[in-house]
Formats: sequence, C-alpha cells, structure tokens
Amino acid sequence: MNIALLLEMAAEAAPDRVGLVCDGKRWTYGDLLAAARGAFSIIQNSGAEYVALLDESSEAAVIAVFGAALAGVPYCPLNYRLPDADLAALLGRIAPALVIGDEERVTRIAGGQGHTILSREEFTLKAQETVPADDAREYDPGEGVAIQLFTSGTTAAPKAAILRHSNLLGYILGTVEFASADEADAALVVVPPYHIAGISALLSSIYAQRKIVMLPAFSPEGWLGLVEAEAITNAFVVPTMLARIVDAMDKKAADGGAVVRTASLRAIAYGGGKMPLEVIHKALERFPAAGFTNAYGLTETSSTIALLGPDDHREALASEDPKVRARLTSLGKPIPTVEIEIRSESGEVLPLGEAGEIYVRGEQVSGEYKEKSALDAEGWFPTRDAGYMDEDGYLFLSGRADDVIVRGGENMSPGEIEDVLLTHPAIADACACAIPSVEWGEAVGIAIVTRDGFEAPAETELKDLVRSRLRSSRVPEKVAFLAELPYNEMGKLLRRKVKEVLAG
Repeated sequence: MNIALLLEMAAEAAPDRVGLVCDGKRWTYGDLLAAARGAFSIIQNSGAEYVALLDESSEAAVIAVFGAALAGVPYCPLNYRLPDADLAALLGRIAPALVIGDEERVTRIAGGQGHTILSREEFTLKAQETVPADDAREYDPGEGVAIQLFTSGTTAAPKAAILRHSNLLGYILGTVEFASADEADAALVVVPPYHIAGISALLSSIYAQRKIVMLPAFSPEGWLGLVEAEAITNAFVVPTMLARIVDAMDKKAADGGAVVRTASLRAIAYGGGKMPLEVIHKALERFPAAGFTNAYGLTETSSTIALLGPDDHREALASEDPKVRARLTSLGKPIPTVEIEIRSESGEVLPLGEAGEIYVRGEQVSGEYKEKSALDAEGWFPTRDAGYMDEDGYLFLSGRADDVIVRGGENMSPGEIEDVLLTHPAIADACACAIPSVEWGEAVGIAIVTRDGFEAPAETELKDLVRSRLRSSRVPEKVAFLAELPYNEMGKLLRRKVKEVLAG
C-alpha cells in the first residue's frame, strides 16, 4: 500500500472538512488531495528521482509528501539550517531532484547539479492548477521508499535513513483509528518538516481527520496565540519549547497581562529530548485539563515506539511512592505493535532493571539506510540509546550508548548525575559527560547553568552533592559554568559540544 491512501481515505470520507491551516489559509481534504495529484504530474514530468523540500512547514510540505508518494519518488525534506557546504553535499547525493523552497539558495549552491527548482509559492500554485488526465494516472502502488531523511551526522557524514511505505503504514494503522477525530479537533504542528515527528504528525492527523494547524517558526507567543485562535485540542512540543511556553505564561501572569485561553487543549505530547522534572511539573499545573504524553521514538522506527500516557503522569504526580514518582522521568511502556529488548555489549538480553542498549523490532521499524541495513538477522534494530526496563515494564533512558562514561571499567550514566545536580535550587540546567583521565581512562566532567537570581554554587558544594547521593566514582573532576547549554532545534542536548568545552 501507498501512504497516499491516508489522504485519499480522508478526502473520500470528508472532502469539505478543513484539513490544514497555514498562515491563515484553509485547505479542505479535497483541496489537498487535488493538489497532491497535481504535484504527481509535476514530479513525473520533471524526471526527478527525489522530491526535496528546503523550507519551513507549509502547505507545500503536505502536497509534496503525498505527491511524491503517488509518483513513487522518495520525499526528502532537508534541514534548511545547515551551512551551504553541507547542504550542497546533500543535494548532490539526491540529484536530480525536484527541489521546493529556497530557490535563490539552491541555485547558488547547487545550480549545476541538474535539479528542477521551484519556490514554495510556484510549486503550490502549479500543483493546484495541474489536473492530470484520468488515463494518464498510474500511481505508484507503494512498495518502495516513501521518505528519506538524512541523519544529523554529528560524528560522521550524514546517513540516508529510508522509510518504506510499509514502515509508515505499519505505525499509522497500528496506532491511529481512522476518522477518530471530531470536526472541531485541531492539532498544532510546530516541529520542522525534516524531522520524523513532523512527518508522523501529518500522517496521523490526516488519517484521524484532525485539522492540522501549522506554525512555521516557533515562538511561545505565536504558539499560545494559535492555541487560543484555533481552539487547539492536540499539540506536540519538544522540552525546550514547553519550557519557553511555561515561562511566557508565567511572565504574562506576573505582568498582569490578559489570560491566554488554553482550555481547549486536551492532549499535549512531548519528545525529542530529556524533559526536566521542573518543567513537566509546571506544565501539568499550567494545563490542568490536558493529558500529557511522553513519546519516544527514532527516525529509523517511523516515530513512536514507547509512550508514557496521561494516566501515568497523573498517578506519578500524585503518588508519595518514590518508585511511582520516578515514572515521570521514564519513557513509558512499549506500544503494542513493537517489541523492545535491553542488551549487553556482547548482545546478551539483560534482565529487568539492568542497563544496556535498547533494541526494537516491529513492522514500523525500518532500521535501514541507503548505505546499508542496521537490522540483525532476526529483525532487531540497535537504537544506540542506553537504558533499562523496570519490573513494571517502564522504559528508562540513560542517554546515548556512546555517551556512557566508562571510568576504570565502570559504566556510568550521565543522566543519573544530571538528575542529582538538578535538585540544587541554584541550578537551571546541567550536563555530565566523559573527560579524558590519565588514571581512569575517563572521568566525569559537568557543565552547569545557574538559575537567574542565584549565585553559582562552589565546585566543592556540587561535588559534595553528587557524593551524598551517588557513589564516589560519580563525583565530577571538572566543572564548567556556562550561560546556556547547546541544544538543537528538536531539544536534544549536544553533548559533544559540551565535551569540547570541558576538554578546553
């Protein structure tokens, strides 16, 4: 099957229902399907082997992903924040492509690569005006690659992760009920179009027939404004976004500004990075009517593989049991359509409570790159995330497997050290990572961000705090105080950059 089936079903069931709102313009499901079919003809006539998007979220992203699917051409949204040299190299790897978006930039950096280049406005207009003849429609059955996403490439050249139609449909059909949304339901999408969370948000909302409201460039004021104006019922944010939203609400209240009406919000999902406990506690207070869900997933797994649901959040917040309260820091439980195992470095399946690398298997799991497949013989994908599962089935993340600090042969999770540091009232953010050690091979280094209005704690005070809660081997040997920690646009802590600071 083809992922375009999701839009076709929605348009057939409710052609006049509003499916998308962007920059004030409204598109019905019938409008979107007609434009996707027009895009199909444009793609076919261009001879392109890929459809690339170099732009913020807009109607062009929706039209392009389904138009590419109908044409049997991989959709490849690109990170427009990349430097010119890196972006030109990625464009060279997908030439010849139909590139939609920043026409001037693509022409300047990759004009000789054989691409067909259209601005967002030109592509959208042409897609609306083009009506393919019935006898010319030969839509792709959907057996090949639907989406190609380049990995971040923080330690090597970016890999081309590919998701087949079967992977994406395995996720959507296994987790979303068709036409389950009311006509008034609206999902606010603010994650970038080149991230799997943005793609899965489009697919799942369209299949549920939920109105999608796009915010191309995030700001807390813009987000809160759309929640009120469009009566948003569902939203997905990354931890850094949620922190800024809560701060903006607090500041508005302190300044005596008008109260933003957010009562329509029934569901707020978050993911993409570690959620500080203080932020989720505040958010639960600011949005008392909303159910919060922590969604954990990866590009290679077609999005979510574990969920901590609203009931888990409420139970953990209300409980006096430390074990139950700790679930707020977990990823929740695996969704029913996947299997998860924790394995040692030698590949042995570890018992509950023991930390190792997280492996996942299921129909939605691609684990495939254009360069090679990462699946083992039994279909298991190594996530490179370190974690463990407790006796109640809750999955806890320790960080990237590469981030584990190995001191004298002892493996240590940066997360457990950071959690202790964040209990200090003066600390707003913290990062622990490995630093070189002549004696131990690796030792613990920490970077600290001090909360506004507080003085930076003494190094000895921080070391004593860690020593009082954890084993002495976890005590940091080096401490750096920073104005802020480096995060990417999806809220992931760039630990390698902190390592560079500590190494200096």
